[in-house]
Amino acid sequence: MLGMRTSNDEAVAIGPGVWWIGALDPDLRSFDIILKTANGTSYNSYLVRGSEGVAVIDTVKKEFAEAFFARLESVADYAEIRHIIINHLEPDHTGALPELLRRAPHAQVYISRRGQTMLKALLKDEGREYIPVQTGDRCSLGDRELHFLSTPFLHWPDTQCTWLEQEQMLFSGDLFGCHFCDNRLFNDQVGDFRFSFEYYYAHIMRPFKQHVIDALEILDPLQPRLIAPAHGPILRDRPRDYMQRYRDLSRPRLRNELGEGEKSLLIFYISAYGSTTAMARAIYAGVSEVEGVRASLYDLEGSEAGPFVDLIEEADALIIGSPTINGDAVKPVWDLLSSLVVIDSKGKIAAAFGSYGWSGEAVRMISDRLRGLKMRVPHEGLRLKLIPTDDELGECRAFGKEMAERLMGRFTAPKEIDYADLV
Repeated sequence: MLGMRTSNDEAVAIGPGVWWIGALDPDLRSFDIILKTANGTSYNSYLVRGSEGVAVIDTVKKEFAEAFFARLESVADYAEIRHIIINHLEPDHTGALPELLRRAPHAQVYISRRGQTMLKALLKDEGREYIPVQTGDRCSLGDRELHFLSTPFLHWPDTQCTWLEQEQMLFSGDLFGCHFCDNRLFNDQVGDFRFSFEYYYAHIMRPFKQHVIDALEILDPLQPRLIAPAHGPILRDRPRDYMQRYRDLSRPRLRNELGEGEKSLLIFYISAYGSTTAMARAIYAGVSEVEGVRASLYDLEGSEAGPFVDLIEEADALIIGSPTINGDAVKPVWDLLSSLVVIDSKGKIAAAFGSYGWSGEAVRMISDRLRGLKMRVPHEGLRLKLIPTDDELGECRAFGKEMAERLMGRFTAPKEIDYADLV
């Protein structure tokens, strides 16, 4: 019967000749350090039977191998396994693979082309052969075929999806998954997992939005009747709604607000005694002089980092200001910068500024972090000691104007004159 609760040792049918043989981890509260899991997670593995053997798609975390093998043995013999497909090589999907290969040594292993080196490193087995695949490749189970679809960076370079055409089932790896444990398994039977679905997207898929859009271009035409992810509920009720939600979450919203050719530059600052505030306002005035740049000015003291991250994700340029206190930038600045790991900030133009009393390390430290986030930092940053003078505020305005002109591709560095040429 489809949709039954699962015990510790039984496979669950999710379609004709297709079973869930994964494992449940209800007590997990933190995944990969960065994700909270309020009610645990599942490690979803699947078995597909054809007229000429069996395929296993993904395995489980090593600690849950016993439950995985018990479920597998309830519906197949190891001698029947012809193919083992690994959509993603993280240990929560490959933990039971070494033992599975020992029990089914004749099985062929399929991984994405980018996954070959990683899998050999995980298994420490240089002698085993793997079959690298990409979009368009397939393997046969006789009356059924499994098709491979390359979906890199969702969320590792090696990730792929597998498509069972005869049943219109998509085995999607981490794509469309979430950390949500419920032994009823199916999205039309489990508890409310909307928060977990979007939380997972925000922390795992959000930095790769363009790759999500690229994957949807491949997956949308398939019109799957069921999506079987590597974590969380199996999506058999309105699966395309979840695909559409991914599309909505991946679309930029700011583009609808900006004019044709207009770009967005954000200035964030925090100030101890008002000097960095004065610098920020002067920089904002300089940016505002450049046509086509929409400038925004925000005091970090006035908000949590989360909403600002949403703004930075779609902006074109970023300038951050901090005083130097105890040889460092202040905590709200680091909170904001550490939060940017969940977005794709590569290539954005960025710079730092700030006032200081003694040593002034904050500007350099912020600039280094911006470079570490793969932003373009064309200026060494602007540091001013104590209270800025009118002339120094003029430097701030020039700094802001220069950054805006760089953003618009209009900046020309002043030409240095070699006086020897004048003789």
